[in-house]
Amino acid sequence: MTTQAQPAIDEAKLNAFMMKAVGDLGAAAVCATILLGQDLGLYKALAGAGPITPAELAKKTHTNERLITEWLNAQAAGGYVKYAGGKYELPAEHAMALANEESPVFIGGAFEVLYTMFASDEKLAEGFRNGKGLGWKDQSPRLFGATERFFRPGYRAFLTTAWIPALEGVEAKLKAGARVADVGCGHGASTVIMAQAYPNSTFHGYDYHDGSIKIARERANEAGLGDAVKFDTKDAKSYPAEDYDLICFFDCLHDMGDPVGAARPARRSRTTAQCC
Repeated sequence: MTTQAQPAIDEAKLNAFMMKAVGDLGAAAVCATILLGQDLGLYKALAGAGPITPAELAKKTHTNERLITEWLNAQAAGGYVKYAGGKYELPAEHAMALANEESPVFIGGAFEVLYTMFASDEKLAEGFRNGKGLGWKDQSPRLFGATERFFRPGYRAFLTTAWIPALEGVEAKLKAGARVADVGCGHGASTVIMAQAYPNSTFHGYDYHDGSIKIARERANEAGLGDAVKFDTKDAKSYPAEDYDLICFFDCLHDMGDPVGAARPARRSRTTAQCC
């Protein structure tokens, strides 16, 4: 019986890789504390509060002082809060990204999306075994709201002020009155924002996840958009693409199992533009 010779180990290369891996591990651990800070409202309580003690933050958030101290120390070590003289402070610039969900740079949703990658690990592994992958609607239920929180700030800041105006002739048609399909609309953030900006046009959001369509309808009702917006459960290959002047895919086409097939109906239609 022969044994395979073991490769020679370059200790310097090993140490360099271990430093990288440990750095990645530390970043992952920080992400867990960021999600906790969101769930407990800690960043929002810190925002604008100035230097604050763990006891004061615990009182404001109805949490345990000792555990809040540990959380604040971890945040300070990671550079998310400032520490001086026994007090902690969330800089205004950091608050824009972590506490203000109306800010165009709010990134809290992205950390929540990251969490769902771990939450779906067993389903994902099975998808690798059976070759079916993991469909969007089969992901962790938390992913759908997290995705909305991640992308909505950018839509609010740029969709109707920069992105659509950059498309030649499109905004004029929307202002005059056009029929628009928003494919892969999720909770309908992009659809509702467009409908509010262009009241002469009508908008139809499509998503194959029933739960997201239900919430999208609630969002439209809350905005008082009436018949200007409709939402239906359909996938990107089965909606009536030929009926629209503009077909939009916002932050979704690259996540679809067959992006080329999903884009094909829009390509064959007589729309004046498509945006992705």
